[in-house]
Amino acid sequence: MKKCLVTYFSASGVTAKLAQRLAKVIQAPVYEIRPQQPYTDADLNWMDKNSRSSLEMKDLSSRPAIVLPTPDMQPYDVVFVGFPVWWYREPSIIDTFIEACRWNGQQIIPFATSGSSGIGDAGQNMQRFVAPARVAAGKRLDTDISDEALAAWAQSYL
Repeated sequence: MKKCLVTYFSASGVTAKLAQRLAKVIQAPVYEIRPQQPYTDADLNWMDKNSRSSLEMKDLSSRPAIVLPTPDMQPYDVVFVGFPVWWYREPSIIDTFIEACRWNGQQIIPFATSGSSGIGDAGQNMQRFVAPARVAAGKRLDTDISDEALAAWAQSYL
């Protein structure tokens, strides 16, 4: 069986709960991607064009600082990367994380949470930063997905 790691960024706790469940059903360790400066409710107000998250997402070169160190990726074959969908893609902090890691051919599987938005081009976006790793297209998962369905989805990569 392939050795797996579940990583995630969660601004509100929704993605954290799903990532913890995923880690449990596939019996994998988990790593939280934490911003050096936590996001406040005001930072996350997508209706405010000047909120922190709005400004970060407008600037594709934005790289919010994360708490280091990142995990050693060398032992893993498959790395699941979870995040909330922001502006139809991965949050910029995910780009910070994947650029900070050393990749050696792992398969990266994005998974996202969202009220209604799809995962968009997150997999393609992430692929630019992780050579020689390979990034799957990924999937938006419903937060009420059963453990059995979650395990079946994950097993398709293992």
